[in-house]
Amino acid sequence: MLTTALKGLCVGGTMLVPGVSGGSMAMILGIYDKLIESVSSFFKDIKNSLIFLVTFSLGAGVGMILLAKPLLHLIESYPMLLLYFFIGVVAGGVPMIYQKAEVRSISWKVFLYPAAGLAAVLLFELLPADFFQMGTGEGIPGFLLLAAAGIVAAVALVLPGISVSYLLLLMGIYDKTMMAIGDFNLAFLIPLGSGIILGIILTTKLLENAMKNHTQATYLIILGFVAGSVAEVFPGVPQGIEFIFCIAAFIAGFGMIQLLYSIERS
Repeated sequence: MLTTALKGLCVGGTMLVPGVSGGSMAMILGIYDKLIESVSSFFKDIKNSLIFLVTFSLGAGVGMILLAKPLLHLIESYPMLLLYFFIGVVAGGVPMIYQKAEVRSISWKVFLYPAAGLAAVLLFELLPADFFQMGTGEGIPGFLLLAAAGIVAAVALVLPGISVSYLLLLMGIYDKTMMAIGDFNLAFLIPLGSGIILGIILTTKLLENAMKNHTQATYLIILGFVAGSVAEVFPGVPQGIEFIFCIAAFIAGFGMIQLLYSIERS
């Protein structure tokens, strides 16, 4: 349970950083499949699913409260170092995702599916902020609009490589959401959260079926999503002494994930 809570803390702390995907972080930390299974098959094993999801959600909630602002501050103060660390973390998770794809022989599919996932994320990132600008309003219309926004945001929460914070920017409610979290504005958060819960239930069922029935294609596309998240946050090549520090940050991120895998396997 402690491991689940700590992984939830990491996912929650990073998912509100623009450009960083909570789904990618969950996949890299090795908890993604369990999350999808627990939500999709909730009523088949209510007790264990509930314990797992509550533990993860509490960790994620604490992470959002405790880590989101410090991480945003670090990105503003040391953008290159932190982003290279994140890229190292993502790179460290690539072998695990490829292993889950169960590729037994090299064929055109091994290249096509990741390319399709990568292209989808890159095309998504071409959309300008406020592309789906929406007003939140008040009363029942405002509640329904926020719930609809939550359903859309749930797709980003579930699919690796798509940043929920960027999706909120596209809908024009990122700043309002950040303020609502900081002020604990329940009138805003309840409808948004309700939509997110409904969206997660709908999306995870589809994704679990895809993982079971089309394992190789699904994981290779997810690999493309994750690669797209790297392209999304890549800050360019650092200059001078900063280059050495950024390489060290990359190695630290990569090594941390490999260490976590080693601990879990043992």
